Amino acid sequence: MQKRFNFKEVAPSALKAMVGLEMYLSKASISKTSKELIKIRASQINGCAYCINIHTQDAIKSGETNQRIFLLNAWREAEDIFTEEEKVVLAITEEITLIHQNGLSDDTYSIALQFFSETQIADIITAIITINLWNRVVLSTHLPIGQSLA
Repeated sequence: MQKRFNFKEVAPSALKAMVGLEMYLSKASISKTSKELIKIRASQINGCAYCINIHTQDAIKSGETNQRIFLLNAWREAEDIFTEEEKVVLAITEEITLIHQNGLSDDTYSIALQFFSETQIADIITAIITINLWNRVVLSTHLPIGQSLA
């Protein structure tokens, strides 16, 4: 797979806006663990090896266990591995990432309200949208693992 172009050079203002979303999320009301689970799970769904590589490393550096990362793709079956709050975050991640299937369901949203405030849900949605944006840029430009986008 051949890298297509340097996104930073071609669209620096777009990249700056994307980094702005990351800056917002660095201060968001959701936990670092939730943010990393979102990033890894959405990247798995989208098949973005570049982002899976980065975010699994980041998660491990932040204290995430290998077992939880290995089981993330099968989180529904890994009953005692993820908390109820994390399961809701992962369900929201899947429904928004696969928005063409139905989007965020009323059932999942109702469950989320049991654990999170509306502000936290907005931050979860923003985190999901942001990693999906990164996945699409990386996959569309064929950015190889190990090269820098920014």
